Amino acid sequence: MDFLTDKDQISDKKSIFSVKNILIIGGAGFIGSHLCDELIKKSRVICLDNFSSGDEKNIDHLLSEPNFKFIRHDICEPIRLEDFNELKPFDVAIQGVQEIYNLACPTSPKEFENYKLATIHANSLGIKNSLDMALKYKAKYLHFSSSVVYGPRRPDNKKMSETDIGAVDQLSPRACYDESKRFAETMIDNYRSQAGVDAKIIRLFRIYGPRMKMADGQMIPDMIAAALDNRDLEIFGGKDFTSSFCYVSDCIDAVLKIMEKKIDGPVNVGSDIEINLTELANKIIALIGSKSEVVYKDKLLFYSPLPLPNIDKARESLGWLPIVTMEKGLEKTIYELRASKGLVGFQQSV
Repeated sequence: MDFLTDKDQISDKKSIFSVKNILIIGGAGFIGSHLCDELIKKSRVICLDNFSSGDEKNIDHLLSEPNFKFIRHDICEPIRLEDFNELKPFDVAIQGVQEIYNLACPTSPKEFENYKLATIHANSLGIKNSLDMALKYKAKYLHFSSSVVYGPRRPDNKKMSETDIGAVDQLSPRACYDESKRFAETMIDNYRSQAGVDAKIIRLFRIYGPRMKMADGQMIPDMIAAALDNRDLEIFGGKDFTSSFCYVSDCIDAVLKIMEKKIDGPVNVGSDIEINLTELANKIIALIGSKSEVVYKDKLLFYSPLPLPNIDKARESLGWLPIVTMEKGLEKTIYELRASKGLVGFQQSV
């Protein structure tokens, strides 16, 4: 499809439907499944995922809901929603979809080497196919980008604003992720300016919470899993390693606000509070009552000190701030990961 020719087909007249059809691409993933939970409260949700890094168990509880439909598909391949019989109750042929949330991208640090081409394809072919759908249905579109577009943390530890220009080595070992995330934003911006797609970009800084995979190379769930088993908590760097973490419910709150607002340019979403990983690990050990100890290992590719966000734009434009404290977020995450391991005995604070 040539999006330039479709620009003439876009109309300012939009039909009003009592219940919106919403497409969530990558909806079986960690963040995507939490978004499904929230949006199904008022809308009909089409969850599209190929399970490259998502998990069926994240959406099992939704499969019996009449306003929830799951389609297993790789967005790198074009798709016609009208062709799926299971979507007939949603009247997609007539109503189309009103909102598209694109979270499609492999996000497993452990499997990173195996997903390099899939990552590039998701942030190029997948972006094109999802934007073409937004153009076709005249749907609002929100793309989930990442703090990696700013490049590695700078020596002065400056908090990055949306107007800051990132520096990424396009030939680095992790460039398939970092550089393709940058390219995705470029494609989205051009569909917005040239084709009139109502497209927005959210730049996420380390999000955590229930449904993150354990033993997958993610900082917090890996630490929790180790503490639950009384194994050493490994920090791949020195004692001064710091980062920031935003709980998933705060992330979802920002997502809903961004989609609702008329807002230009990308928006940083994350915590701007710097946390020492050694202190974090010791807090996890204390909350669990574990016998684990903290040890230090050589640096890893995806275990790196990323920049912290300047969240002034989210605060001023959306009235958004992260409100879940680190301790409360850890308690909720530990509770869920403990349950997924079949363990008992941890009491979640009220």
